[in-house]
Amino acid sequence: MGNCCDFFNRQKNTNVRISLPAVCFVWQIAMIVLFGVFIRYDEESDTHWEEYRIAHNLSSDIENDFYFRYPSFQDVHVMIFVGFGFLMTFLRRYSFGGVGFNFLIAAFGLQWALLMQGWFHSLNLETGKITIGVESLINADFCCAGSLIAYGALLGKVSPVQLLVVTLFGVTLFAVEEYIILSLLHCRDAGGSMVIHAFGGYYGLAISWVLYRPNLHLSKRLGASVYHSDVFAMIGTLFLWMFWPSFNSAITDHGDGQHRAAINTYLALASCVLTSVAISSMFQNRGKLDMVHIQNATLAGGVAMGTAAEFLITPYGSLIVGFCCGIISTFGYVKVTPFLEKYLKLQDTCGVHNLHAVPGMLGGFIGAIVAAAASEEVYGREGLISVFDFEGDFADRTPGTQGGFQAAGTCVAIAFGLVGGAIVGFILRFPIWGDPADDNCYDDEVYWEVPEEEETIPPILEYNNHMIHKHQDISESNFSVEQS
Repeated sequence: MGNCCDFFNRQKNTNVRISLPAVCFVWQIAMIVLFGVFIRYDEESDTHWEEYRIAHNLSSDIENDFYFRYPSFQDVHVMIFVGFGFLMTFLRRYSFGGVGFNFLIAAFGLQWALLMQGWFHSLNLETGKITIGVESLINADFCCAGSLIAYGALLGKVSPVQLLVVTLFGVTLFAVEEYIILSLLHCRDAGGSMVIHAFGGYYGLAISWVLYRPNLHLSKRLGASVYHSDVFAMIGTLFLWMFWPSFNSAITDHGDGQHRAAINTYLALASCVLTSVAISSMFQNRGKLDMVHIQNATLAGGVAMGTAAEFLITPYGSLIVGFCCGIISTFGYVKVTPFLEKYLKLQDTCGVHNLHAVPGMLGGFIGAIVAAAASEEVYGREGLISVFDFEGDFADRTPGTQGGFQAAGTCVAIAFGLVGGAIVGFILRFPIWGDPADDNCYDDEVYWEVPEEEETIPPILEYNNHMIHKHQDISESNFSVEQS
């Protein structure tokens, strides 16, 4: 047992000059080969589109799904690369890692996601080919989001090689749990409260728990923000906040479903901001606001609205969801995160427990309640069939039964996240990945060439420099000078 512990606690070596290029080259070549074997354009992006259009009596090219889905795809794409990336720049010395590794994870993850999701959802058994179109690109971005959420819990504590491993397994697990939840259980989860946020949150938390660092306090000097890093992170928040209605409505049915999903998400986000600000002010001295709460908890309403966004939750119901999630998420940052770190040894850098895991779980159960309460009187017969896809093998399913399956789907997502994350965390404990030592976390210099900072002025006055101009009559001897 002692030898095993010594093996896992060997001296860290952060030199990834061989391992990182090797993984990037080998995995990218594998993607090229697999795409060559399996991936083809679908009928709406293929050169046979004209024949398809005529055969299906489509009046013009404008009916190509590209023109319906591409604006939503662009919004989701911005959220993945800009929103998530800049949200992780709050650490004073880890902005390169926050944005750059987010870029790396998403670029690899979307390729692997197109393959994994294609094998489960769009593989033609006769030809052995996967066909992709613009909706496939949206789903691939959704799949990447789960791994990016997990990255938030690990931010600053893992190497880029480890992050690629997290993404490889994360996308694979995502594709499996998504297939179980959406296809086998026939759950509805347009905005991914279950399959994206609950899974991604608990996946990252489980990995972080297994990779617990008992001496992480040695990097405490870098594990905080500065003024400009918080401003950059707030840019990420605003991008996510603005585009979240597109995220939740991107793959819903054309027409009323997509329209309703955007409205419900919009309202939940707005309500969430006010309660996040209120709780942040209540828990701080003199009512001051904490930027951590404003950057994160204000988005919880969009997370929780993911499953029920296309349902008839009503506008005031959306406001209630946002109202409650703002309170729960902000309280989590104030009280729950310190508790988890102190007593459960769970080091959650970005607080994904409060922004993704818990709101995602709540969103799944909210969707279950709203689905179970659905009725033909409210939805109409055709509306009920359209919203819940009560067709084919599921034509006889009732709203009450649908609610039960929605709740079961939430549990499946959480189980996949926790169990899968624990297994992946154990794999990442092997001292071969180039991860930093406990006293060297949260620092870009470990994996990036960082430009030299401007030199500071050697004499530093003890008092605020503004006093020099305000009190010219004060003798220079009244100031103490600290020589650097």
